Amino acid sequence: MKTIGMFIIASAIVWGAVIIGCSSALSGTGCYDEIKNILVGGVITHIILIWGPVAFLFQKNSKDKV
Repeated sequence: MKTIGMFIIASAIVWGAVIIGCSSALSGTGCYDEIKNILVGGVITHIILIWGPVAFLFQKNSKDKV
């Protein structure tokens, strides 16, 4: 279960980086397309690198308990 906590922390780090990236891109500009690309990249990274392995761990733990 410690590894699941690590994934949650990694998730917070990814979204923190996304927020900082959006703040940097927004400073003094009105560029919606750049912000949209940063957010979409964050979502894809989050789903693939964080919640994919977490779902695998949940499945593995539920099979081990049965």
